[in-house]
Amino acid sequence: MNLEEKERYARQIMLPEIGEAGQQKLKQAKVLIIGAGGLGSPVALYLAAAGVGHIALVDNDNVSVTNLQRQILYNSEVVGKAKVTHAREVLKSLNPNVSVRPVLERLTEINAAELIQAYDVIVDATDNFRARYLISQTCQQFSKPMVHGSIEEFKGMVSVFNYQGGPVYEDLFPEAPEDQSIDGAPKGVFGALPGIIGSMQAMEVLKIITRAGEILSGKLFVYNALECTSSILKLI
Repeated sequence: MNLEEKERYARQIMLPEIGEAGQQKLKQAKVLIIGAGGLGSPVALYLAAAGVGHIALVDNDNVSVTNLQRQILYNSEVVGKAKVTHAREVLKSLNPNVSVRPVLERLTEINAAELIQAYDVIVDATDNFRARYLISQTCQQFSKPMVHGSIEEFKGMVSVFNYQGGPVYEDLFPEAPEDQSIDGAPKGVFGALPGIIGSMQAMEVLKIITRAGEILSGKLFVYNALECTSSILKLI
């Protein structure tokens, strides 16, 4: 790291669990974020700010007005622009030291293997079961940790799957719940909720890379914004 980087990350480097060695690990790490919406926004911002050296964002959507209530990477001036294209500009402005790769594609059975195998940690910031199962299966194929987050209305959950032999997504959902479309349909979301869940996903990514603290593997963090409650459930 150069002097500018040491100054930029000083408050993180001073943590005994991180130090310069941990910061160097972050600089060398490669993280793939699948989904650049409500969850992907805070994940990408915090990973870039923390100094994760190589970030890729996968999304084929354009910014719409309905996104602006919760997707904090975007603003009114970029409505109609490709999400990943603008996201790269924002992240590079936040931290020029970070490499940001925009992937203007939808994750499919055709490109999943090529994308996922090239990165160290995979972030599931999607909004439908079809994508989640594909991410999980491909992460298992290439032994990649999957940092999962999901939100609906006032509730959200976070877990880490396929980490060092731990549970996989299919252990939680062997099949899509009967009341959920596998392809997903628009649902209401409380505006600040993605910020809470996405920030927790970012923390799990940083902990995985630096080996700091305890990972949410084998556990499911559940948050209810209306009741202001949270719980951690053990996955067996």
